[in-house]
Amino acid sequence: MPFARTQVRTSESSALSRLAWLDALRGIGSVAVLAEHMLPWMIPSLRPYWFNLGMYGVLVFFLVSGYIIPTSLERRGDVGDFWVGRLFRLYPLYLTVIALVLATSWWIPVREAVPREPSSAAAHATMLQDVLGTGAMVDTMWTLAYEMVFYLLVTTLFVAGVHRRSGPIAIVFGVAAVVSGLFMGAAPIPPGPWPSWLAFAILSCGIACLITGRFVRTAAYVMGAGALALLVLTSRVPWFGLAILAVMFAGTAIRRWERGDGALWPVAVAGVLVAVAPAWAIQAGWWWVRPGVWITTIALSAVTFAGAMALRRRRTFRFLAWLGMISYSLYLLHHPLLKAFITVTGDLRWVPLPVQVSLAALFVALVLGASWLTYRLVETPMQRLGRRLTTHHP
Repeated sequence: MPFARTQVRTSESSALSRLAWLDALRGIGSVAVLAEHMLPWMIPSLRPYWFNLGMYGVLVFFLVSGYIIPTSLERRGDVGDFWVGRLFRLYPLYLTVIALVLATSWWIPVREAVPREPSSAAAHATMLQDVLGTGAMVDTMWTLAYEMVFYLLVTTLFVAGVHRRSGPIAIVFGVAAVVSGLFMGAAPIPPGPWPSWLAFAILSCGIACLITGRFVRTAAYVMGAGALALLVLTSRVPWFGLAILAVMFAGTAIRRWERGDGALWPVAVAGVLVAVAPAWAIQAGWWWVRPGVWITTIALSAVTFAGAMALRRRRTFRFLAWLGMISYSLYLLHHPLLKAFITVTGDLRWVPLPVQVSLAALFVALVLGASWLTYRLVETPMQRLGRRLTTHHP
């Protein structure tokens, strides 16, 4: 059946080309986050302060996740297969990086924000550290907590049959972000071991139910409700977490609009709500949530996503697509590697600019090389295994 094989390969190639623009966006986002963390230590004179590079990259990532993740679930049509795919996509590299940090902790101590108690292992097992109000092994892992909450809510909405109402849901989270910013000075439940253990128990049992096909509806509802409760009651900054979910569901609403299943105006409303959320928030002491910087950062991320979407049918720069392909490795690896690099070179903030640029270029080359290796040796094999398991999943 050579013709059939050719058809399959052509179809796969076409699908990959259609998604190349999303890879390019991931590449842009990962480079922005890398620059945000690298520049203050290596070339501080080049760091912008009129917008936040790191938050810009993170918002681009969240828009991409919102755009593609619900579509992935709907295409599969099976929450068990979806979660097997997510687990094999996220956890192998995540655990590898944690192991790397622990193995080198004799040289570079683990962050002080990470609790030295067993509940920290439970929090890391769920990826919900930031939502649980506790620190993660690697600074950049905080975003994974909100990705996980989004997956849980998307699963709940899919099981309930209301997953197509993405626009109104984005607005609801935007309103919740504004309201929580106005009235919540801190999470009502302080960080502690019992929320981490409770979250671990609920997610372990719930995801096992989804994968095995038992008590699927009950498991989805309990996990969705639990994720929302944690977001409001225990997360580091409740308004911020709610605003992130508004951004992600706005990404989903854009996808609905593109397919003719919804309007675009809820995206604009959600965007305005997210933009004003920190204006009167009690917890808003960071420089990058001041109105000018925050709104500029949001606008740049929105323009970047819109521009890439407008050009999605044109050929994507191969280097950007390649960066997107290794973006997860790049995102998780660069911060521990940066700590190690600075430990070896010493403080670079006061050395001559040519030396700063040279060492920064060397560091970027090392990070890209290491990210490519982990993508090839860790991510790719485990994703293949996940696909094989979903193929044989009953």
